Amino acid sequence: MYEKKIPLNLNCGLDLIGEVLYGKWKIRLLWFINEGHKRPSELQRKIPDASRRVLNIQLKELEEHELITKKIYPVVPPKVEYSLTDFGKTLIPVIAALGQWGDDNEERLKTIILSLLK
Repeated sequence: MYEKKIPLNLNCGLDLIGEVLYGKWKIRLLWFINEGHKRPSELQRKIPDASRRVLNIQLKELEEHELITKKIYPVVPPKVEYSLTDFGKTLIPVIAALGQWGDDNEERLKTIILSLLK
């Protein structure tokens, strides 16, 4: 099992949210699950740049942090659906606010990010 080399620092809310949402695709996964995209194949189509393996790892971590639940239907082939928990739903307004800030500052952020790549 993976063991972290750097000890956890959970001294404030920012540390806690960083620990829970650290991962390139987690915020998008939460958003898309909230929008109704619940099957792994649907999530893969919404985030084509992410590998299925990485999405599965991040979905598992979101489940471990009690932000989503996974339901496995007893059919062949197995059918899996994810949904937000009540706890996970409390993050949606925060994600929406971050998305709105990104939209409001889109041009400035694109210019800054692209200039750093040169």
